[in-house]
Amino acid sequence: MTEPIFDWSYAADILPTLGSALIVTVQATLLGMVVAVTLGLVFAMLRRSPLVFVSWPTAILVEFIRSTPLLVQMYFLFYVLPNLGVSLSPLTTGVLALGLHYAAYCSEVYRAGLEGVPRGQLEAATALNLTPWRTLRDVVLPQAIPPVVPALGNYLVAMFKDTPLLSAITVVELLQQSKILGSTSFRYIEPLTMVGVFFLLLSLVAAWGVRRLEGRLRIVFGGTR
Repeated sequence: MTEPIFDWSYAADILPTLGSALIVTVQATLLGMVVAVTLGLVFAMLRRSPLVFVSWPTAILVEFIRSTPLLVQMYFLFYVLPNLGVSLSPLTTGVLALGLHYAAYCSEVYRAGLEGVPRGQLEAATALNLTPWRTLRDVVLPQAIPPVVPALGNYLVAMFKDTPLLSAITVVELLQQSKILGSTSFRYIEPLTMVGVFFLLLSLVAAWGVRRLEGRLRIVFGGTR
């Protein structure tokens, strides 16, 4: 009897193993995105600083990160930092690399949003004698963040699809686990097909979540402008 191209029984057997690896992938993506959106906003604010010795080094750092491959940055953090006395686990290193790399891109998105806030709003905040922190929190960010949410969501999906690079620093994420299963059983169709389906489904879920968040922010901050 001819062996089926896709063995559903074998797929069911490996599903729990792939599920465990999927948790690692999702964890790395979510934590990396938290780092990216937080650090990206810091980079954007520093680049807008009127102090040249703050804005220029930040701009150079952002452009350097954007101009070098993510994989090289992972290797640097994983193999060089221990020589400097900083030892991190592979997953922590991967999260840091993903977050730092995408923070550089998120900072440009934030910068566009910040520059889109009408200057008159800042002048009005100054006239009301608001502190810089209150101006940022109550005037600038509520207007700058909602329009850039779709772009940030795109980077979330892109980061999720970049997680297979974590295998280069010994993190057993989803794709790496499927390769291990394939090399053990010599059946690659099932694990790789399932990995593709997982990536597709979670990317669609992430895109849907971003659209919902965008709509929610429009309702909350719709009257800000």
